[in-house]
Amino acid sequence: MASSPAEPTRIPARTLGIWSCTALVIGNMVGSGVFLLPASLAPYGIFAIIAWVLTAIGAIALALVFARLARALPKAGGPYAYTRAGYGDFAGFWVAWGYWICLWTGVAAVAVAFGSYLKVFVPALEGNPLLCGIASLAAVWLLVFVNSLGLRQASIVQIVTTAVKLLPLIAMAIIGFAWFNSDYLMAPIASDISPFRAISSSATLALWAFLGIESATIPADAVDRPERTIPRATVLGALVCAVVYIASTVVLMGALPRETLAASQAPFADAARAMWGRWAYYAVGFGAVVSCFGALNGWILVTGRFPAAVARDGLFPTRMGAMSPRGVPVFSMTIAMVLVTIMLVFNYSGSSSLVSIFNFAILLSTLATLIPYTFCALAPILMRRNGIAMPPTRMRDRVVMTVAFVYSVWAIYGAGAQTVLLGFLLMLAGIPVYVWQRRR
Repeated sequence: MASSPAEPTRIPARTLGIWSCTALVIGNMVGSGVFLLPASLAPYGIFAIIAWVLTAIGAIALALVFARLARALPKAGGPYAYTRAGYGDFAGFWVAWGYWICLWTGVAAVAVAFGSYLKVFVPALEGNPLLCGIASLAAVWLLVFVNSLGLRQASIVQIVTTAVKLLPLIAMAIIGFAWFNSDYLMAPIASDISPFRAISSSATLALWAFLGIESATIPADAVDRPERTIPRATVLGALVCAVVYIASTVVLMGALPRETLAASQAPFADAARAMWGRWAYYAVGFGAVVSCFGALNGWILVTGRFPAAVARDGLFPTRMGAMSPRGVPVFSMTIAMVLVTIMLVFNYSGSSSLVSIFNFAILLSTLATLIPYTFCALAPILMRRNGIAMPPTRMRDRVVMTVAFVYSVWAIYGAGAQTVLLGFLLMLAGIPVYVWQRRR
């Protein structure tokens, strides 16, 4: 039973160490993205690989920025806390509102991918959006229950699933090169898509696989020695994921014809079956299901704890910061998962394919994340001016901040006009909430 609103500021014990934090970063990054994205990126061919490399550079620059910010301000809330410290309350709220939207729409996207890969073991899910939706929602609410048991239980699930999920990706990246066919990768793309547009669109989709770089910064109040642990886990997680992503995706796009890959709802499992036979189809499918399940666990953990950190600063409703006797923000987690449920029901009730539902969810979630990333890229400059002790800014730091900022703005462009418009409207919808909260 959740504690009363009079006890919103209870801080959880510092139980997350370097391995738990690294597993949280890698587990949230290596989720649905790399397992389902090849189907979304297939129409862009070789330009998608270029986008992967550029995205990796931008993501590592962002990881270095977050590492620097975490050393100076190891405070729960991550991007929100840094933006508020640099730009003030309203900018902090606006970023928090957008990031919160990113979190629950991201959970919805991972849930879609979970249902998509589950068809490997449950053939009845093939072409049946209703059953896929039920399976996705069952996984979401099961993990809400696991997270409600406490931080230690959730971190155990995260470490185990992260170890399992990396195996099929590493196997594909190393062994799969024997089946690589450069003709599949180098085939020309549609004539109505310019190379620049292809790279920009691919980069925004690819960034979805890197979302979660900042995951270790969110529960900073539960991290052991956060000023050391968070920066190390953030940079290490980003580097591991960049190498695994690029290598495995290159192999996959050279292993299947573009049309086959674009139509696949389980591209890694289908590629494994083409390479090694039916047993590999099930083995990789199992890894993908575990990967999505682990990512769901990590994102649900972050989705519950992030608004609780904002509420403790008085910018979200006080009730969002309420903790259960086990130190879990059950109320804020439940509210977010209700929104996830509504979004999944709405999307699965239509006739769209799983890939199109996934693309919509990740574009919206990515856009909502890019706005906090853009603010945070230059936050160290203002934080120093606001009296927060920051390490000296060297030329290397200026280059990293510039790359992170330019990349974030470019990725927003790549999301497309419709997604940017919808995301902007959702961001504006938060202004009445801010006014109401400040009046209180």
